[in-house]
Amino acid sequence: MKKKNLLKVAALSAVLSAGFASCSSDDDADVNVVTGSQAALNQACADWKVARANWENTEAFLFGAADVYSIDPHTDTWPVAANDLADVLRDAKAMANLDNFIKTANSGILGYHGLEYVLFREGKPRDISQITNLEYEYICAVAKDLYHATATLEAAWDSKESNAERHQLALSYVATHHSINDDGDAEGSLGSFQNFGKAFKNPGTGDWSTALDATLEIISGCQDIIGEVGDSKIGLPFTGEDPTYIESPYAYNSITDFYDNIVSCKNALYGRMDATTPNEKSLIYFCQHAGNATLAAQANTVGVKLDAALAKIKGMKAPFALYYADASCKVAIDALGELDDALGEMAETLKGYAGNATVEKQCQVINENYVDNVVLATYRTLADNAQKLYQTIVKIKNGK
Repeated sequence: MKKKNLLKVAALSAVLSAGFASCSSDDDADVNVVTGSQAALNQACADWKVARANWENTEAFLFGAADVYSIDPHTDTWPVAANDLADVLRDAKAMANLDNFIKTANSGILGYHGLEYVLFREGKPRDISQITNLEYEYICAVAKDLYHATATLEAAWDSKESNAERHQLALSYVATHHSINDDGDAEGSLGSFQNFGKAFKNPGTGDWSTALDATLEIISGCQDIIGEVGDSKIGLPFTGEDPTYIESPYAYNSITDFYDNIVSCKNALYGRMDATTPNEKSLIYFCQHAGNATLAAQANTVGVKLDAALAKIKGMKAPFALYYADASCKVAIDALGELDDALGEMAETLKGYAGNATVEKQCQVINENYVDNVVLATYRTLADNAQKLYQTIVKIKNGK
């Protein structure tokens, strides 16, 4: 599960009530405005949305490298710790060595949402005249770090280690970054580099003792994000338990985030990116054709509930940052609950095949396809577009 920076909620609340005030508005800060291009800033915002969608498409498989290397909290902690970010922009020591500072900084000022906070206001690109030099320097460093994090995810799931450049970036990332605790603070080394793609394909060599165990992890990963979207991302603001717990509030991207989270589940279960129907090596296809009427019915139900959940999320009143208490949110929460239940029932039936040699062999096929055509393919696209985002952000400043 994601480690959200819950102790920083008050910071977001203060920013919201202040009308999204700039983090460089303090009298002690350097408020010199960057000499830049509005067109380049607009393009950076467009590229942020693409890279953001790619990230949300990975959330059905946050086990492995994203968890072990703390990449999930390092790149996707929210709400933004806006007051802490303002302090950093006045910290001469930190600003003088940003690349190193960011490796161990509190996660509440980093990643997608640190970038979002500087780039967007009320769902639109900020006016270039509001971006300071310090903010520009900061988002360049954060975007570079984000690219290195995503390259590490790609390398860690590439069972063939086919991209030498990104493999080297991953080795460097693991050696220089730190694990992150529940408060968003760095607390120790990450250990050594592991290849999770190889381990998932070869049961008994890593975290999965059998092929069926690894296949069941596909379902578990989906259930984790389904529960998070329904119970936390939508549920905490909707119920009033925490109205400030809103993902992507500056870009007004919340509902797109939720939708893409469930797309990640569909891709995982259907065995390919941008899936519309299951491929023949997918988990759902196996369940539909295994000769077990109960399992086939459960798989078909999962497909129906997947599409229903996506439709209900798409039907939520937007933007979520303003309409988080709308009745459409409860409709989406209920649909997600039904999807979670359907997956749970399918998983229980699959567990009954433990020790079945024929099923183990088929699970091996499912898992190899899952690694190559879902996890690795998604992470590769993610890293490509995170690199593009970094390059676009650098171009915001004229002459760069």
